[in-house]
Amino acid sequence: MDYLEIIGGNTLSGSVTISGAKNAALPIIAATILSDKAVTLTNLPNVVDIRTLLKLLTMLGGEVEHTDTVAHINNAHINSTKAVYEIVSQMRASILVLGPLLARFGECEVSLPGGCAIGQRPIDLHLKALEAMGAHIEIKGGYVRAEAPKGLHGAKIVFDKITVTGTENIVMAAALAHGTTTIINAAKEPEVVQLCEMIRDAGVKIEGIGSSELCIEGTSGKALAFKTVEIIPDRIEAGTYLCAGAITNSSITLKKVDHKHIRATIDKLEHMGCTFDLTDDTITIHPASTLLPVNLITIEYPGFPTDMQAQFMAVASIAKGESVIEERLFENRFMHVSELNRLGADIWLKGSVSAVKGVDKLYGADVMATDLRASSALVLAALVAEGITKVRRIYHLDRGYENLEGKLSALGAKISRKKESK
Repeated sequence: MDYLEIIGGNTLSGSVTISGAKNAALPIIAATILSDKAVTLTNLPNVVDIRTLLKLLTMLGGEVEHTDTVAHINNAHINSTKAVYEIVSQMRASILVLGPLLARFGECEVSLPGGCAIGQRPIDLHLKALEAMGAHIEIKGGYVRAEAPKGLHGAKIVFDKITVTGTENIVMAAALAHGTTTIINAAKEPEVVQLCEMIRDAGVKIEGIGSSELCIEGTSGKALAFKTVEIIPDRIEAGTYLCAGAITNSSITLKKVDHKHIRATIDKLEHMGCTFDLTDDTITIHPASTLLPVNLITIEYPGFPTDMQAQFMAVASIAKGESVIEERLFENRFMHVSELNRLGADIWLKGSVSAVKGVDKLYGADVMATDLRASSALVLAALVAEGITKVRRIYHLDRGYENLEGKLSALGAKISRKKESK
């Protein structure tokens, strides 16, 4: 099993190019099921989750040609509508095939999802919405079995709480439905926006893109023809590298990034004393003269993202003063606290709130990644820890970060991937 070995204490410099967004690419890959023609996706991140979902398409009968950042997909001859446990258990986002499979073929079986252990992410909101659109759904043998032999019909969907994958699933289902679907309390993330734009550009009338209310006029079962889609930059990867600049007291430049998507991250780093130079597609971070504490609460976009909480906790661990971080979206998303404390951080945890008292120095140790973003937080802390840190279970990292050690090495970090001795 691979691990990362990091020698801390090095200042970073230079530039890093941000990859395509995993969380935008996954629903867009799923959306190709709505088409019976070939579609090309570009700027895909070269990460495990992308390869897993593309493998699922081939298991359904789709044709996929995939090189590092480009995929040519043709789902004209899908001959199975069963998404098996073998794949879905590896990645929760596989549930995104539920809406498009049901909309195009009138039936599907999708295994109940697996994935990382940051907390419960129930799919009941997806299922209730599809039932409102006329689907008959039962859960049996660990699978969601859905049928709509006469097709889905438009409905008014009111989500009790904001759900990104729920919004994406219903947008895809509504695209081929009979009539008009209105989604109230829709997610507004950039990844949702790009999915809506992809479907709109294929001829589906969608109003309210980027707002909390979407109105989608379905094609009554007619398959779509998609234009080539270039995946948007990964705002979480971008935020992680900004945190790398902040924690190592370094100036670095991010290329191929949209600063409008990470405004909340930039704002919080400005509160901590960092300064920025922004262009249309680059961000340069300049370090704080004194790294100040920060108070933040995770909330849905455009608020502070839960996927940046762990990275900010690492930065706050060496700030001058006490930071307070409240996690409102996932109940198990503080599993990195004990591992950061192994590196010498002083973090107190009570329920969904953590208090982070900045320390003068962190020290290298063996630590274990518990989920994708927790992994990156441990790497960030290791960059400034005195001595050597070994970050284990980095298969979590590989799910969502493309060549993290390579990109950090190019910036001047002493980081290498190694294999456990047998």
